[in-house]
Amino acid sequence: MYLVHASDREIGELVRSLVELKKKTCLCSVCFNLSDSDVCPICADRSRDQTLVCVVEGPAEVMAIEQTGAFKGLYHVLHGVISPMDGIGPEHIKVRELLDRIGNGKVEEVVIATGTRVEGEATASYLAGELKRYNVRVTRLASGMPCGGEVKYIDPVTLKTAVEKRHAI
Repeated sequence: MYLVHASDREIGELVRSLVELKKKTCLCSVCFNLSDSDVCPICADRSRDQTLVCVVEGPAEVMAIEQTGAFKGLYHVLHGVISPMDGIGPEHIKVRELLDRIGNGKVEEVVIATGTRVEGEATASYLAGELKRYNVRVTRLASGMPCGGEVKYIDPVTLKTAVEKRHAI
């Protein structure tokens, strides 16, 4: 509704800003995250752990993980997930680029942070299989009970995952 009532000047400024955003946005040549330069600020930051790479589905996941302040490594953005029903195989997302990157020998751990939907799990499984050929530790983000959740209110699938992925304390 705001746009319907906005002045022609405001609409013009918005359009110019969107065109400028599109022109200046590219993919990082290292991790394939959105960037305004060839190498994004995360990949350019030498204080980050260069031996740790977190694999995500898209740029939104990078932003979400970065907001936690808990991850100090680098990223690799797949730009999708494997979905045979939609005709999307490993060749349609940035899997080859990930494997090439791991093949350089600098990465020691790959954290797979794809979603827990069927496609995310299939992608995680595929990547784990492919990464067995390399001398890297492969981990997956934890899943199960949310912080502050009560067992009696957790859905059965989440509770099943929490029980299966329990850990010592």
